[in-house]
Order: sequence, then structure tokens, then C-alpha cells
Amino acid sequence: MPGLSFDVLRVGKKYRLRNFGDEYEFEIERILTNGDFKVKDLHTLERYLLKDTIRFGTGKDFEIREIEK
Repeated sequence: MPGLSFDVLRVGKKYRLRNFGDEYEFEIERILTNGDFKVKDLHTLERYLLKDTIRFGTGKDFEIREIEK
């Protein structure tokens, strides 16, 4: 798995996730006790759980990278 692992994601940081050709750019708002993350999409401002983006598995292109300022 290239890129970052879920263990190093931090509140307040911005990330880009790629999976099955879809790209998500989000900011971590909260780390939940079940290991999931509450995130806010940087483009639509929608809030969702990070695990919703990988609920159907991870593709060969799965990658998480921090967005540099």
C-alpha cells in the first residue's frame, strides 16, 4: 500500500485519497474510538466517515497522501 497508513493521519491535516479511480480531498475533523475518522470534503464541505470511501475494498491504485500547503 503506497502512501500513508491510517495510523499517521492527524486532526486538522488535509489529505488526498485515491481508490478505484476516485479521488477525495478532505480534512480530518475527528478521530473516532472505533478507528474511523470524521472528515470534511474540501470541495463540497460535506462531512462523512473515511471508512465509507473504502467500504467496497481497496483498489490497486489505493493511496493516501498529505496535501502540501
